Amino acid sequence: MNEQSMQQCIDECLNCHRVCLGEAMTHCLEAGGQHTEPTHFRLMINCAEMCQTSANFMLSGSPLHAKTCGVCAEVCTACAESCESIPEMEKCAETCRRCAEACRKMAQMVA
Repeated sequence: MNEQSMQQCIDECLNCHRVCLGEAMTHCLEAGGQHTEPTHFRLMINCAEMCQTSANFMLSGSPLHAKTCGVCAEVCTACAESCESIPEMEKCAETCRRCAEACRKMAQMVA
């Protein structure tokens, strides 16, 4: 694992945290309907939290960061799929897909 790969993953996680939380709290709450359907809305919040947790594990040098990155990849993939099924959620879906890929690579590097 190299430092550049880890920094890229940290950046993707922090960006995904920002986008998911921001979209949930502004766009989704204001749009209502499908955007605030409980399963979708919870998934967006869970995704934001998991991304922040993974970034924190990497930033702290935790040897367990590969485990959090693996879970983060799963959560981000699920969030991307949910966002793709709802109009006007393309930015969130794309951000989640990028983060999932970075986290998947990070989890595989360490495993």
